[in-house]
Amino acid sequence: METNRQKKIGGVIQKDLVDILQGEIRKNGISNLVISVSKVTVTTDLGVARVYLSVFPQEKAPEILESIKSNMYLIKHDLSQRVRLQLRKVPNLAFYIDDSLDYIEKIDNALTGKENPIENRDLLEKRKKI
Repeated sequence: METNRQKKIGGVIQKDLVDILQGEIRKNGISNLVISVSKVTVTTDLGVARVYLSVFPQEKAPEILESIKSNMYLIKHDLSQRVRLQLRKVPNLAFYIDDSLDYIEKIDNALTGKENPIENRDLLEKRKKI
């Protein structure tokens, strides 16, 4: 369970990372790309921040993630300049793609489509008696 301090630090990092990433997109003139920071979790020792990104369109996600990981030190430097009055030490950043929206969409499609296990019990695996 996250403490209040971890949640506050995660919120500060999330807000500033959104500004940094979207500022880079605008500065480079990239169109048809949206990057949002969906969640930031900070470890108990405040040493590592896991940053979950949602990228639209989804097919560009691996390419964008690699680009962000290669520029991680520049992003951390920009972040440290923004939060220098709030944090003594900026945690190391670890970036991940947030696929929770895809997971929700798959569940929704399964329940509204032909593959609804509630209406069609034959789709469920039979229990095997040993």
